Amino acid sequence: MNLCLLFGGKTYEHEISIVSAIALKKLLLNLNFFIFLDDRHCFYLIPADKMQSKFFSSKAYQKEKQIYPKQGGFFYKTLWGEKPLELPVILNLIHGFDGEDGVIASLLEFYNIPFIGPRNPACVLSCDKELTKIYAKSRGIPTLDYKIFYKGDTLNGVDYPLIIKPARLGSSLGIAIAKSQEELQYALEQAFEYDDKVVIEPFFNNIKEYNLAGYKAKDGMHFSFIEEPQKKEILDFEKKYLDFARTQQTKEADINEALKQSLQEAFQRIYENCFEGALIRCDFFVRENEVYLNEINPIPGSLANYLFQDFYKDLQILAQNLPTQKDIKVSYEFLHKIHFAKGK
Repeated sequence: MNLCLLFGGKTYEHEISIVSAIALKKLLLNLNFFIFLDDRHCFYLIPADKMQSKFFSSKAYQKEKQIYPKQGGFFYKTLWGEKPLELPVILNLIHGFDGEDGVIASLLEFYNIPFIGPRNPACVLSCDKELTKIYAKSRGIPTLDYKIFYKGDTLNGVDYPLIIKPARLGSSLGIAIAKSQEELQYALEQAFEYDDKVVIEPFFNNIKEYNLAGYKAKDGMHFSFIEEPQKKEILDFEKKYLDFARTQQTKEADINEALKQSLQEAFQRIYENCFEGALIRCDFFVRENEVYLNEINPIPGSLANYLFQDFYKDLQILAQNLPTQKDIKVSYEFLHKIHFAKGK
């Protein structure tokens, strides 16, 4: 089995997507197909031997073959028209906007191009941290209390410390802790550089955090092992950036079987009937023996390869268990009946 990595995008996390793609290229040595989406929304077919960061930062990619999606796949222009590219299953590796907000998912589904990644409804729910909390609650998974804050709003009656997050951004960009009114004001200004909607939560020092990835196949859920991320006060951007380039397996968390089962049950409730076709990572908090959902990573850095014993095998299984679109036949039967009734 082979895959085609789709990466880049018009997003604050554009460079992180490139880092993820390069990391997976080094990890999965049989990858031969790479599609780069630049910030002008142009697609380029990138040779495997040119998958280096400088190749993109220098704009050298613009000399490569430009391609475009149509029904059934990607095509390129020739002197005599156009030709289809015989590409394998697409692996959506675009972080943030375009990749995780449902734009690419909608485009690939529209053109009936098979891909690994969250479908549009899953993207919508997991891209916005407020919607994620509402969704988790509907599935019976608690989240920390929160407030939503927009530019121009007045925020009163808060207890410090707080953690401030742009509502529709990942990779720990724009996240800060505020322990006073002055720090809160600065943190809000920083977050509003990325998004006009902000989530504010209470900050609990030394809260336990666990990461679990997985996907669903015909034989049920496939879970990674559980990681307890090492962090300072918060998992900051620098640490997250390194995560996107991780190819070495991490250490499994030292937890009891009851907690492991609780985390897996919470993950399954989040995943089923929403995230089919995707490999996702859920980040959980555990406080006073209760599991809380922190966030859903619908396209985790380097696809959380470091949490799996045999990542290549898991991608193979997932690629063979993708959801299929319902084939709707348009017959115009209803219009014919109307015309017949009117004698036309």
